[in-house]
Amino acid sequence: RERHAGRERQDRMVPLSTARANRTAVDWATYRPERPATLGISVFRDYPLEELRAYIDWQPFFMAWEMKGRYPQIFNSPTKGEAARRLWDDGQALLDRAIKEGWIQAHGVAALFPANRVGDEDVALYEDNEDGARSTEIARLHHLRQQTAHEEGVPNRSLGDFVAPVGIDDYVGAFAVTAGTGSAGRVAEFKAANDDYNAILLESLADRLAEAFAELLHERVRKELWGYAPDEHLDVEQLVKEKYRGIRPAPGYPACPDHSEKETMWRLLDAERTTGIVLTESYAMWPGASVSGWYFAHPDSRYFAVGRINRDQVADYARRKGWSLAKAEKWLAPNLGYEPED
Repeated sequence: RERHAGRERQDRMVPLSTARANRTAVDWATYRPERPATLGISVFRDYPLEELRAYIDWQPFFMAWEMKGRYPQIFNSPTKGEAARRLWDDGQALLDRAIKEGWIQAHGVAALFPANRVGDEDVALYEDNEDGARSTEIARLHHLRQQTAHEEGVPNRSLGDFVAPVGIDDYVGAFAVTAGTGSAGRVAEFKAANDDYNAILLESLADRLAEAFAELLHERVRKELWGYAPDEHLDVEQLVKEKYRGIRPAPGYPACPDHSEKETMWRLLDAERTTGIVLTESYAMWPGASVSGWYFAHPDSRYFAVGRINRDQVADYARRKGWSLAKAEKWLAPNLGYEPED
């Protein structure tokens, strides 16, 4: 067990101070963030499913059914083509019926806030005061930094690097969307009738609609709500390849692995009331066909994996969060680059 743990944690760590000194180099002297056209919360209830359908990335749909191959080329596969086409036809027919009969309701919320980086990794969100002052902090977002040794010229990134320091008016967004409202009952009906195929098929379709909603809403944020890319014109394939400016990292994923940050997000968005999405004790979202995340707009912002972190960063993170070291180690367990004492 110890040898296995050693292999798992063999990446060479650098001190947190060294990682911070190697932060992402952002030229804030020449870049000025755009003020959003719509600050605060925007709620989207009963979003038209036909509009979401046009934004679906179908590749993961086939992967969920363990059919490897690129869409739509998978239809031409000599070994999987016939089964893939049958699955596609069944999925389209079930989606047609779900939309026509109102089986699924899609709800979403997005919000944009004045923001600044404080310290090295944290981001403070402020009220939208009419005089432009940022004196009232409404939330503090806590981020982590890559701490493994990198090649020269490769920064140790943190999401906080992409937000301007105090003195430059910057902004950060948040969102939560679901396409799972109503589908759980229909899935239960299929299972009660021993129709596991359509039960799983409907769950797969709800997941695809939720991801499509996240894609569509991010586009609306870029073009309308934030408005920093009003002339953007991208097709679905370009959207899937993230050819746009900005990112939407989700708490619990590689760039911000602490799921508990969803608690702050849910408070800011009033997400349970606006969307009906509930957080479990482990911060999983219910309904399962839900997506949430942060919005960053800086042109240099990009996805990355925090990876392994050392005790000095975990202790610093615990201090910033007001946690004990043991609690921080619990929530950051998959990222620990050392063996906790207890």
